[in-house]
Amino acid sequence: MAQYKMQLLICGGTGCRASESAQIVDGLNKALKVNNLDNEVQVVTTGCFGFCERGPIVKVIPDNTFYVRVTPDDVQEIVNEHVIKGRTVKRLLYEDPKTKEHVSDSKHMGFYQKQLRIALRNCGFIDPEKIEEYIARDGYAALGKVFGMSQMEAIEIMKQSGLRGRGGGGFPTGLKWELSHKSKSDQKYVVCNADEGDPGAFMDRSILEGDPHSVIEAMTICGYCIGASKGLVYIRAEYPLAIARLQTAIKQAREYGLLGQDIMGSQFDFDIDLRFGAGAFVCGEETALIHSMEGERGEPTVKPPFPAESGYLGKPTNVNNVETFANVPVIYLKGPEWFSSIGTEKAKGTKVFALAGKINNVGLIEVPMGITLREVIFEIGGGIKDGKKFKAVQTGGPSGGCLTEKHLDTPIDYDNLIAAGSMMGSGGMIVMDEDDCMPAIAKFYLEFTVEESCGKCAPCRVGNKRLHELLSKICKGKGTLEDLEYLRNLSLVIKDTSLCGLGQTSPNPVLSTLDYFYEEYLVHVRDKKCPSHQCWALKTYFILPDVCNGCTACVRVCPSNVISGEKRQLHVIDQNGCIRCGACYDKCKFNAIIID
Repeated sequence: MAQYKMQLLICGGTGCRASESAQIVDGLNKALKVNNLDNEVQVVTTGCFGFCERGPIVKVIPDNTFYVRVTPDDVQEIVNEHVIKGRTVKRLLYEDPKTKEHVSDSKHMGFYQKQLRIALRNCGFIDPEKIEEYIARDGYAALGKVFGMSQMEAIEIMKQSGLRGRGGGGFPTGLKWELSHKSKSDQKYVVCNADEGDPGAFMDRSILEGDPHSVIEAMTICGYCIGASKGLVYIRAEYPLAIARLQTAIKQAREYGLLGQDIMGSQFDFDIDLRFGAGAFVCGEETALIHSMEGERGEPTVKPPFPAESGYLGKPTNVNNVETFANVPVIYLKGPEWFSSIGTEKAKGTKVFALAGKINNVGLIEVPMGITLREVIFEIGGGIKDGKKFKAVQTGGPSGGCLTEKHLDTPIDYDNLIAAGSMMGSGGMIVMDEDDCMPAIAKFYLEFTVEESCGKCAPCRVGNKRLHELLSKICKGKGTLEDLEYLRNLSLVIKDTSLCGLGQTSPNPVLSTLDYFYEEYLVHVRDKKCPSHQCWALKTYFILPDVCNGCTACVRVCPSNVISGEKRQLHVIDQNGCIRCGACYDKCKFNAIIID
């Protein structure tokens, strides 16, 4: 194997590829070859570094220099200055927003300092398409260790670790494995749920793109523990890069004898195939997922029986999501005591979050359970964009609740978030600022759940549609006080009577915003105003008489021709004909137009 003096690691995740990271890789390889350095410096395409706000990222090893927002035009300078002359390209370094100093090592960046990467341990460090690099970082060692144990010994370790499902339900992983183990059948299945459908969530996709072998190894361990010989990864077809890297990893594992028959001479047979989903959010629920894999409509069914008893093709089936599986190998290598020492009493280990919205450091983070929302938003996330005021954060995706400033010091775990009116979910975390309208936010998420409801049960199919209609009515200024009471009562009925988790949690955005932003709903209903000026129907544009200089710029852009006034004279907007498009507001250079 070639020995290199230097490595250039480039993020090859979907986000950075969209920002030309593949062209950066090609450019670096060409520049190194021209300078006869291709035998001394290796260019490695890795998985996601997490700091998506600053991508594409180029990391130099061994000095650990961390270049951000690199473009193909920067390639030659990196090679000439850093690789050849040993000088840091200062303009490409991260600038600390507080100190205004350049930081060359990611270990000293606020974004990374409070993170603890377990599920993401290999992302950004290895080439996900080379099994040798995974093996070099103790890959498949956990599988070999498990083969030296009985099935129940291995399951007991998982139970002792305290790992709970990271897909949203939070069910104890070891207990789920034990239930599947106890089910008697001639055939059992291990299913990996990679149907990640939350808006703004990309945790599972990034793990599969950056470290697919960790999931393959974990599924094989699970298969050994429960007595299954077949694994299935249910992944949405909208993830082409994750699919390609997973297919490559499965092929390599077979070639190395780590999948297939008599793995590592253990007399245990296990193999993995892929099943593709069409992108239905409801298929994140395990029974709907199983029906989809069977070629049926992706609809949930009443439990029991649970999949551990009767799942895929009526056989015992263990379903865990990608992030849950990614934690498994390291638990067996470092021990359950090590893992359970991280986190809180009822939530062990770490959680991966997709941090997005009105925040400076958008990206993928992994933090210990028990960290506070304040630490995540203001230290890791770098605070609110443009110096705006924090208003709310929604955890748990479209089924989660919106939490306020008073919740910022809440330790993050399953129970605390539920008690506050939200949920952990799969790990979406969307931050909102003072400009966001909370009734409109609730309506936005209801639009998603109405669209994604499978329609099997009436509370979800009809009830969520009625909730959306009420919210639309309120955002148009046509709501009443009675509507607010009906909104709450209907939400509670939907939660209590829906068949699956989609319907049972879909009213959370409504209930949490009613609880914490009721005054904002009142203003919409009572005063027919939107304090955040986000609801189109409630916007009113006025021209300030003492500021308008009659430049006619607003007249020229008004599509409805409702602005009157001669040149150098006061202009007036006819409110009856105004369509509230905002063109005049955007065009005025003198701040003479305001929104009431």
